Amino acid sequence: MKSTFHQYNRQRLYEAMKPNSLAVFFSGEEIRKTNDEYYPFFADRDFVYLTGIQQKECVLLALKDGENVTERLYILPPDPMTERWTGRRLKPEEAEAISGVRDIRFVDAFSADLHAMAAGGHYSMRSGSFEHLYLDLFRVSPNDIDRPAHQLSKRVQQEYPYLKIENANAILRRLRLIKQPCEIEAMRKAEIITGEGILAMMKASRPGMYEYQYKAEFDYALSQHSPDGPGFPSIISAGQNNFCIHYYAYTGQAQDGDMVLNDVGAQWDGHITDVSRGWPCNGRFNDRQRLLYECALATSNHMFATIRPGMKMADVDGGIRSYNAERLRDAGVLKDVRDIGTYMWHGGAHHVGYDVHDVVERPELIAPGMVFCVDVGIYHEEWGIGFRLEDNCLVTENGCENLSAAIPRTIEDIEAVMCKR
Repeated sequence: MKSTFHQYNRQRLYEAMKPNSLAVFFSGEEIRKTNDEYYPFFADRDFVYLTGIQQKECVLLALKDGENVTERLYILPPDPMTERWTGRRLKPEEAEAISGVRDIRFVDAFSADLHAMAAGGHYSMRSGSFEHLYLDLFRVSPNDIDRPAHQLSKRVQQEYPYLKIENANAILRRLRLIKQPCEIEAMRKAEIITGEGILAMMKASRPGMYEYQYKAEFDYALSQHSPDGPGFPSIISAGQNNFCIHYYAYTGQAQDGDMVLNDVGAQWDGHITDVSRGWPCNGRFNDRQRLLYECALATSNHMFATIRPGMKMADVDGGIRSYNAERLRDAGVLKDVRDIGTYMWHGGAHHVGYDVHDVVERPELIAPGMVFCVDVGIYHEEWGIGFRLEDNCLVTENGCENLSAAIPRTIEDIEAVMCKR
């Protein structure tokens, strides 16, 4: 993404903020794994959306005085010894080029600067005091650990109780819902790379192959394009392991006749795809696999012919369930469409973008520029067949586009790819 993209995102955020307010955003910190080892750092997605910076312990500060906004970006200072061990840090001119923020400072000055403003004294960015403090206070669960924004919120409530805390995440959810053209182009590139990874798995597939070998094929294909790799932990399973929806063990072995399930996606320029394909490891669908797969494919095709602006978002998931239930009933698999939960275990639509389950405000109505999954899962435990067919849907002005349509998704196309192994 160019710096103009991030500048535009910040401008829209500032327009939604109240006058006389301050906003603070953190890139995040490393989480210790064991002894002297940390988990790989993954920058806060909202911070990346606003700045493009993916370095730890950075801070974006913006002050809205009336309609005027002053912004500052704090980054880690140079540290030759630390950089010798863990890699070079961004230089101020590099941070400015990426983010478009002109005022770059080192992060060790942030706390003193914030105190000066919160105390209401004269400060170089402005004079006087502010009334509102915007923080990104997103949590998936109340039990999640405190991140820097939550820690700062608690500190502010104790030391500066006259400041009103505002949740900036509510604004960012709305902004991230509609993808800009550069985001859509990034997702198109990610779809191509994802497709190469899935094709590599299909072509290598054979009875006796272990799940970790499928994963190795996928990872190798992605690594030919960039060091970013998968946008989320790949779900790759075979046989009975397909009945664990989020499966990450990779220890199973595909037996002759087993279906291989994968739920995978590459990332490109911060944007993530989410695609699922299922196929028999031996390259030929048997009668039962064919019957269930055709139901899923018919359902997916129906949805892509149906989705258009103005449609209720809830009707995407509902439409997938009802149409698939009718196909399974007509195929003799399901007696009563009300029992679809026997074979469909999860929802059929979620937004994608900077996150694989994008943190956006779930809309009531679909609008152009939204990107979400059309995910049809069928899990028939009695037959030992479980898979899902998942594609990424871009809503256009008059309908929608399947961004992952080029990845083999019909029985004929999948078998054709696999017969060339």
